[in-house]
Amino acid sequence: MSRTLSNQVVVITGAGRGIGLATARRFAAQGAVVVIGDLDDDVAAKAALQVGGRCVAHVVDVADRASYAQFVERAREQGPIDVLVNNAGIMPLSPLVDETDAATDRIIDVNLRAVITGTKLVAPDMTERGSGHIINVASAVGRIAVANGATYSASKYAVMGFSEAMQSELAPFGVNVSCILPTVVDTELAAGVSAAKGMRAVRPDEVAAAIVKVARAPRFETWVPAWSKGLFYSMNVLPRRVRNGAGHAIGADEALRAVDVEARAEYERRASS
Repeated sequence: MSRTLSNQVVVITGAGRGIGLATARRFAAQGAVVVIGDLDDDVAAKAALQVGGRCVAHVVDVADRASYAQFVERAREQGPIDVLVNNAGIMPLSPLVDETDAATDRIIDVNLRAVITGTKLVAPDMTERGSGHIINVASAVGRIAVANGATYSASKYAVMGFSEAMQSELAPFGVNVSCILPTVVDTELAAGVSAAKGMRAVRPDEVAAAIVKVARAPRFETWVPAWSKGLFYSMNVLPRRVRNGAGHAIGADEALRAVDVEARAEYERRASS
């Protein structure tokens, strides 16, 4: 049964741009009260103005528990949190041997620890009320590991595992947990990254539409585009040697290695700061 989102309080991290901003717009169009969180106060404020309606914005560093906790408390000024979208994420790319320890820590802190922190912060109230929904934006790389993004892949694999555990843990209390797995998305995070042969980069609004659809009709795992899920599970039953050969044929094994370094330069600088 489809749920109404009107007057629901929806909190979205990393919502100043890209998928997060597109998602905020979609939820606002459904009549939700949207709370945008972003690391950059100017970006967050501008995003809230773009979304309009009853959208508000606050600064949050999801890698800092105190900052995340303060953000959640400010979000609760709009009412009990009905939906948390853990969207904030970073994707610095390099061979693992070239990745600094600081970069490793940052990827894990933003992509994984923040999802755990956000869940810890909102789950108690949700379970007490007997309702709520936590939607984690993972990645197709959370099911298909790719060279040159080992730590990123590890963080997204971990988000999938954590989410599966939390789905079982929270379902008896009426709280849903969902994961969204986009392929390459046309955002700054994927600057300079090409989709595999036969595929195109999806638009942020396509991912946003999937997130809102899941909020209305909860399900655990949603791929964007939808057909990529069937491709993954079909390939996954094949022997590894055959899977590797097929992946090489469509260029999937080079997706994060054959990148336009110049096109990614500004994103890599910002992701490491």
